[in-house]
Amino acid sequence: MFAPKDSPSIFLPLPFVVALLLLTLLAFMLRGEEPERRNRPFLALVALCALQSVVVGLRWGYDVAALKLVLPVLASGVPPLVLASFHSLIRRDERGAPGGAWIHAAPTIGVLVLVLAPRYIDFALIVEYVGYALALLNLARTGTDVLEEARFESAVAAHRALVIAAFSLCLSALFDLVIILDFEWTKGANIGLIVSNANMLGLLFIGLTAMVADRARALPAARAVVDEDPVSMPQDREILDRIDHLLVSQKLARDENLTLSRLARRAGLPARQISTAVNRLAGKNVSQYINDFRIAEACRLLRETDMSVTAAMLESGFQTKSNFNREFRRVTALSPVAWREQNRAGALAA
Repeated sequence: MFAPKDSPSIFLPLPFVVALLLLTLLAFMLRGEEPERRNRPFLALVALCALQSVVVGLRWGYDVAALKLVLPVLASGVPPLVLASFHSLIRRDERGAPGGAWIHAAPTIGVLVLVLAPRYIDFALIVEYVGYALALLNLARTGTDVLEEARFESAVAAHRALVIAAFSLCLSALFDLVIILDFEWTKGANIGLIVSNANMLGLLFIGLTAMVADRARALPAARAVVDEDPVSMPQDREILDRIDHLLVSQKLARDENLTLSRLARRAGLPARQISTAVNRLAGKNVSQYINDFRIAEACRLLRETDMSVTAAMLESGFQTKSNFNREFRRVTALSPVAWREQNRAGALAA
C-alpha cells in the first residue's frame, strides 16, 4: 500500500518490491544456465514486467505524472511476449510464417495511436489481454504434446504454467476493468491501491510462470539425427514399436534433453503421428509415456542396485527431484524410498 502523499517518511512502493523480486528471478534464470539454453522471449518477458513495476511505482508511489502514458505502452507489450515465450517451446516449423510475428506488434502500435484518445486505452488493453489469454488457452487445449521443444520431464509443469499465464492475463484485464469502474464511481480515489495490487499479482504470476516454462526448454541439438527414413502412413502399432525400440534398445529415454521434436527426428516420423499413436494405444500423452520408461528404469535400479535414490533418478533421465517424485508416485503410487523398501522386503521374503 502506498503511504499518504503528505507523509514525510521514506517509503518503498509495493511495485518496487515486485520489481526487485522479478529482477531476482531474472538473475536466477540467467545464473548458471548455458547461454545456448537461454530462452530470450522468457527473459525479455521478465525484464519487461520488472520495468513495468518500476514505472508503476514511480507513477503512483511518487506521483510522476509524466509516466502516465508510458504505462499502457509497456503493458501492451506483455501479452505478445507471453505468447511468444510459449511459442518458443513449439517446433519452429509449427509456429507459422516468420513474418507473422510482426502482427504481434500491432497492440503496442495501437496503444501509441490511442495516446491521442486516452479514454479508450483501458478498453483496448482489456480486449488485448483477454484475446491473448484465449490464444494461450487454445494452445493449451491439446495437452502437453503441443510443447514439442519442452523436455519430457518438465512438460507437465510447462503446460500448467501456460494455463496459469492465460489466467494471469485475464486477472490483469479484470483489474483494468475495476480501474475503469473506480474512475466512474469514485473519480479514481482507490486507483493507487488497485494498481499496486494488480501489479503485484499479475506481473508476479507471469514472471513465475515464465521461470517454470523457461526451465523446461531443452539444450539445442548439435544436429538433427534421423535413424530411419520417414514413412508415408505407418500404423499406430508400428509407430509405437519404433518408439519403444529407440527408448529401450538405444536408451533414448535416459536423455534428459529429450523432447517430442527430437524423438520425431530420431524416429523419422512426424511428431503429430507419434502423439496420436501414443494417445490411441497407450491412453496417455507422450510425456507420460516416456516418463513411464524412465520410472521403470529407476525401479530396476532401486531394486537391483544399492545406488542412492538421487543417483537412480539421474541415471534414469530425470534432473529434478520434484518431477521425479511426482512421476514416480503417478506410476507406482509410492515414493521412491517406500517403493524400494517394499520391493526389497518382498524379494527377501521370496
